[in-house]
Amino acid sequence: MQIIVRSAIEADLSALLALYGELNPDDAPLPQEAADGIWADICSQQGRTVLVAEADGVVVGTADCVVLPNLTRGGRAILFVENVVVAASAQRQGIGQRLMEAAVQLGESADCYKAQLLAADDEYVHIFYGTCGFKPVAQGFRRYLEQERVNSTVA
Repeated sequence: MQIIVRSAIEADLSALLALYGELNPDDAPLPQEAADGIWADICSQQGRTVLVAEADGVVVGTADCVVLPNLTRGGRAILFVENVVVAASAQRQGIGQRLMEAAVQLGESADCYKAQLLAADDEYVHIFYGTCGFKPVAQGFRRYLEQERVNSTVA
């Protein structure tokens, strides 16, 4: 199997949406018009790269990478990695590893001092990121805003 990791293009949008459906199966699918607009916004963001992994020409994985300028650490940026997903049918074949290697290379080429991500509370996922060289060195915090938005529109 030939695995290629590259930057996503507009023609990859339907494959990305399918992968995100696997990542978050409880989410309603985005209407195509909304997805097109969001994709245009993503493409216009400086420092943002959505990576895709192709296995034998089929998109089977993705990682969304953002290089964030930073005023600490001598002005060196931070790489944030989000929405990492490999299709269930393509897992455990080295695709996720290749995506993470490409993400780290993006960070290195942008002179980032660290690559950072949050991971699901899943032992397999933690082991995977550990094999990719990531260490659990901080406590992550999250505040979901959707419920607050729903409550504020009801009040």
